Amino acid sequence: MSLVKALPLLQLTAESLMVSSEKVAHVQINNPLEHALLILVKSGYSSVPVLDMHYQFHGIISKNVILNEILGIERFEMERLSDVTVNEVMDTNIPTVLPSEHFLRCLKYLIDHPYIAVVNKQGDFDGILTRRAVLKEMNKYIHVNKALFKDV
Repeated sequence: MSLVKALPLLQLTAESLMVSSEKVAHVQINNPLEHALLILVKSGYSSVPVLDMHYQFHGIISKNVILNEILGIERFEMERLSDVTVNEVMDTNIPTVLPSEHFLRCLKYLIDHPYIAVVNKQGDFDGILTRRAVLKEMNKYIHVNKALFKDV
């Protein structure tokens, strides 16, 4: 396959494939775990971004992290849901990309994460780029250009 013919796919950016922040379920950094768990269960997602009051990205909170936090020796300590805040247990080791980040860099991060946060230079949360969106674009590209892949 010629690199020239692959260029349209490689020229895509995070911004062109991302889900905008207005459409992304999220929680605030100081929310109790109870609120975060409600958001996760109602949305059906296993994790959501954590933002501060200025919509800056700080990490993600997941069902697994919450359940591990309330798991006691003999029972689930449900009372901890209202005592512990999101910022105490959230995962902050999450890659972020700028909106202008190229497709291949995004693809590299999405190998290990179901989504990555798209954050501008000021740290404002612009949205997420999902593994699904990238795979859909790759699938579309392959089907449109299937003649290029006939010998593969």
